[in-house]
Amino acid sequence: IIFSSTGKLFDFSSSSMKDILGKYKLQSGNLDKVDQPSLDLQLENSLNVRLRKQVADKTRELRQMKGEELEGLSLEELQQIEKRLEAGFNRVLEIKGTRIMDEIANLQRKGAELMEENKKLKHKMEMMKLGKLPLITDMECMVMEEGQSSDSIITTNNVCSSNSGPPPEDDSSNASLKLGCNNGLAAVDDDCSITSLKLGLS
Repeated sequence: IIFSSTGKLFDFSSSSMKDILGKYKLQSGNLDKVDQPSLDLQLENSLNVRLRKQVADKTRELRQMKGEELEGLSLEELQQIEKRLEAGFNRVLEIKGTRIMDEIANLQRKGAELMEENKKLKHKMEMMKLGKLPLITDMECMVMEEGQSSDSIITTNNVCSSNSGPPPEDDSSNASLKLGCNNGLAAVDDDCSITSLKLGLS
């Protein structure tokens, strides 16, 4: 760069001097930007160090809660650990008690439902004994083999009651019976009157 004798006027000695100065300014700005990532990196490293320290502290506390690494602790620190353990134990007992009460309530509800169902069945059996409910409405439902249990009889009666219509009128003079039992024999004459009946039921 050529200056005048007074130092007020100047001129570039090369036509590319403007480009050179522009590159210089650009490079100077890049140098300032290079220092910025290093600061961010330092902050990140500091954060990582702090997080690692927190993880190490929590890991040590967890081991101490398990009864490990207690040798170097003072009496006050041991008392603090004891309080934390007691608080956690009380919380566990509280949750456990809640679960037990829920189970008891559920079992009581189921027991009440079973008792109600049993009551209904008992009432139904009493009505059947009193004759207010039809036991057998179709004589063919009386067919059963020798030695059949009472439970099977009740089951047969229920099936027959559900499949049959209303009970017939009580008119023994005009009724005709036809039994299809293997162990029984019925003889019916031409006048539809029963002449003999032999049942092999015990």
